[in-house]
Amino acid sequence: MKINLKTTLCALPLALLSNLAVAGWSTTITGTSDYTFNGVSQTQSDPTIQGSLDYAADAGWYVGTWASGVDFGDDTGHEWDFYVGRSSELSSAWSVDYGIAYYTYHGDDASSDYNYPEVYSKFAYASSLGTTNVNFWYSWDYFGFDVGHSIVMLSHTFDIADNHSITLSGDVSNSFDADKYAWDGLDSSYTHYAVSYTTTQFDFDLTFTVEDTTIDGEHTDERFVFAIARTFNL
Repeated sequence: MKINLKTTLCALPLALLSNLAVAGWSTTITGTSDYTFNGVSQTQSDPTIQGSLDYAADAGWYVGTWASGVDFGDDTGHEWDFYVGRSSELSSAWSVDYGIAYYTYHGDDASSDYNYPEVYSKFAYASSLGTTNVNFWYSWDYFGFDVGHSIVMLSHTFDIADNHSITLSGDVSNSFDADKYAWDGLDSSYTHYAVSYTTTQFDFDLTFTVEDTTIDGEHTDERFVFAIARTFNL
């Protein structure tokens, strides 16, 4: 069975933190104008609230959970994810973050059918020109459809002034079996582009993003997303 993004469930998130810097417990509360994953709205282009609870150890290991409201067009109303991983420095310039995540969905009798695992690795290179990231995600049971799925992302973040940064990113999502899962009813892969501006004001992280995908659809076309977040160390 092929999946048509314009009429059924959207692609899923991998928010999940990376590179936790301070050991101990922390929680982050986020309000966003649209919960998008790789340019695809998970909330029918509506706003939602998100939250996380994380623990980071001095050795670089971390464990956490993250939740968000969603709207897939059925009674599925929220997503609740769990993850464990490790972030470590490879050299003065290179670092790596790797782990495994499990996505769960709730609200409808069939919501748990969408649950799936995913492994990830994220490589970062820091220089005087900013930070470049190369990230990889892979699931062997994407969205519960028994299909392999990968995401490859390249991004670069640089400062334009003190406490003001720009991130340029591009990523490709790929289904390994378009007969089981495909976007737009026929595409086995699609590309997503984004430009984000980030600043911190009065302990609130503000992010403004313009993004677009190669999928033609109401919830996949060019859009502007605003998010405000506050992190508390516990």
